[in-house]
Amino acid sequence: MKKYTIQQTPFVVPTTDGKLIEEHWGNSTGNAEVSIAHMVAPAGWSEPHQTPEFDEFTFIISGKKQFEIDGETVVLEKGQSIRIGKGARIRYSNPFPEECEYLSVCLPAFSMESVHREEEGVD
Repeated sequence: MKKYTIQQTPFVVPTTDGKLIEEHWGNSTGNAEVSIAHMVAPAGWSEPHQTPEFDEFTFIISGKKQFEIDGETVVLEKGQSIRIGKGARIRYSNPFPEECEYLSVCLPAFSMESVHREEEGVD
């Protein structure tokens, strides 16, 4: 029996905000311990604040991405990465004129139940 698996058909998460999310590994593939996703956030994209129960690592492939972490704003560019610890209140966005392509790794895996997204307009 092989001790590896090649992922050729990631789960494309349905979105309504123009963001591409391709989960290669995670709850969609039966891997609750980690999720690895390729994402493309269009220019002007943002999502509500959240307070996840997982650590999230992000690596920027191209473009820029803005992170609002516990009230502090951080902007990452191509080639930079960040680790955000579980329990931080965070808002991800791309207020810039070009799309942002990045990889995201969550430990344990991302789930809608553990992300704790706030409703729009709550600050």
